[in-house]
Amino acid sequence: MSTQHAADLRVVSYASDDAQLLTAEVQAEYRRRYGGEGDTSPIDVHQFDPPGGHFVMIYVNGVPAGMGGWRRGGPAGESDGEIKRMYVRPAFARRGLARRILAELERSASDAGISRLVLETGTAQPEAIALYTSQGYVDVPAFGFYADYDDSVHLAKSLVP
Repeated sequence: MSTQHAADLRVVSYASDDAQLLTAEVQAEYRRRYGGEGDTSPIDVHQFDPPGGHFVMIYVNGVPAGMGGWRRGGPAGESDGEIKRMYVRPAFARRGLARRILAELERSASDAGISRLVLETGTAQPEAIALYTSQGYVDVPAFGFYADYDDSVHLAKSLVP
């Protein structure tokens, strides 16, 4: 009998119940790691709706295991897409799910004409930094909501060959 678990990647609305459930979980994790209220950068759930964005969840045996999305805009304007809400639940970590989500975000952003993906993460998330840098993301000048935070890390990856 196989021990392989079926992982199903689905395009969903960021307003969906499952996305909001995982958002509450990741916010609790941000509060634990950074203190304060979690990620307080403003997000409208509709920013991830096509054509201005894309949001996915990954399910393992029908259970929501992770999520991520991009929304159009960034330091270079409309040619950038910003990755937000990348998260894999701890029970599903280290199975390659975050890499699958990230690959889908890169593919869909490229298909939508985005030339570069950007993101902000933090020094208290070394696993996120390791994921992004292993996939070709590099340091860029600080931008966005967390530009003036000392523990903020700003990364980008060109999607143009």
